[in-house]
Amino acid sequence: MNVPIDITEVVLKTERLILRPWRLSDLEDFYDYAKVKGVGEMAGWKPHESIKESREILEMFANDKKTFAVVYNGKAIGSVGIEEYSEDKFPEFSELKCREIGYVLSKDHWGKGLMPEAILEVIRYLFEEVGLDLIVCGHFIWNTQSDRVQEKCGFRHYGFSKYETRINTIEDSEDKILTREMWEQKSGGCN
Repeated sequence: MNVPIDITEVVLKTERLILRPWRLSDLEDFYDYAKVKGVGEMAGWKPHESIKESREILEMFANDKKTFAVVYNGKAIGSVGIEEYSEDKFPEFSELKCREIGYVLSKDHWGKGLMPEAILEVIRYLFEEVGLDLIVCGHFIWNTQSDRVQEKCGFRHYGFSKYETRINTIEDSEDKILTREMWEQKSGGCN
């Protein structure tokens, strides 16, 4: 079952990052990476066409209270959303406390290990502080970068599915899971 999430007062810190709720003052940073071709498509959305579009989404992030800004050297460079997983798609998880995570990172910061660092801290928060039993995460089959992030963070293959994107495409996706037990055995560390 999906458990309620509210990150309004939550600030997480890693060696290099701060994960915190989005602020309207992050608008320029958000638009800077969300308008770049190749970033949003990795998660199924089109590049932002205007700062107005970014503002609307930023306000949605603030209202929904479930998306962290990933801040590096004082600049918001990505996000990690704690989404509701599909209870219809995964009825076998109905007795477990679950959520799904999704993420995006500025193209300027790909390949630096920042997203696994952010995801591992969100995983720790979800298991230790929220008390989840299981986290779902997926990626489009062709998105090998997201596949690698999930692998580094301990997610394991669960199945394949079709995913309808916000840009009206249907993508072949791999669904992965991470249970609290798997995470505890891994000791929360990346490879």
